Amino acid sequence: MAAVTDQMAAPGAPAIRRTPKGTFDIVFRNASRAAALFVLVLLAGILASMIIGGWPAFREFGFGFITSSVWDTQNEQYGAWPAIVGTLSTALIALVLGVPLSLGIAVYLTQLAPPWFKRPVSTTIELLAAVPSIIYGMWGLFVFVPLFAAYVQIPVSNIVEGIPLLGTVLYSRSPSGLGILTAGIILAFMIIPFIASITRDMLEQIPSVLRESAYGIGATTWEVVRHVLVPQAGVSIIGAIMLGLGRALGETMAVTFVVGNANRLSASIMDPGSTIASRIANEFNEAMGLQLNALIALGCILFFVTFVVLVIARILVARVKSF
Repeated sequence: MAAVTDQMAAPGAPAIRRTPKGTFDIVFRNASRAAALFVLVLLAGILASMIIGGWPAFREFGFGFITSSVWDTQNEQYGAWPAIVGTLSTALIALVLGVPLSLGIAVYLTQLAPPWFKRPVSTTIELLAAVPSIIYGMWGLFVFVPLFAAYVQIPVSNIVEGIPLLGTVLYSRSPSGLGILTAGIILAFMIIPFIASITRDMLEQIPSVLRESAYGIGATTWEVVRHVLVPQAGVSIIGAIMLGLGRALGETMAVTFVVGNANRLSASIMDPGSTIASRIANEFNEAMGLQLNALIALGCILFFVTFVVLVIARILVARVKSF
């Protein structure tokens, strides 16, 4: 066989040298394995420390810690339900507002924007992704909140007052501009650059022959996007959305500035509220005893919520791949 291989080789071609496994290959393999194991060990250590720190609160209040709405530091009574609802509400509002805008930006930049306009918009999106969260929070508190109170909360409250359902969900008892909806809007501004930039990159990676073929058989731009681009980049789009959702769930400083930090549960998204991250940020520095354990337990709940989001993302990705 070796003789046949030598005869088939082109004259003058360099011979293929096969070298046995060397020291560098073994070191590289072991270093890569150690890096992967380090991530697992680090995650296990973080989870174990949070469970140990939050266990006294879970032991003291049981399942009532999750369902209770009381947060009384004087009487050592703690409940996580308002913070959980606030976290999920702000993240949901951010997705509802941010995902359509992000997808629209990505489609426009890849399909419709002229070259002279595409570059500055793309650069702006990347710059917005690099803005620190505290800057979003300060801008939201000093600029957005007064405008939102004057031009949205007060007029909307006057319109919906007394209307069933709308008068409950959109009515503000104290239109100061702070609230769950305000925090959700700020989070939407924060996740748009991430989702838009990732989706844009994925759409640009789709072979142009697919788009040209669709245009060649008479498809419109909408049909190309709906039936060619989105199915091809569906997995990446879901990943980008889940990345934005993960940031929205865990965002601390920006939300702390604008959510109002009220330890109560309200049916109106216009009223102040709190999230898990904002409550931890406000109280962790001075917390002691059972209060500290309760805050760490809130961190455990946030970790669990993030894990559930990851599982849902995996399921959605698997379903998209199966089509």
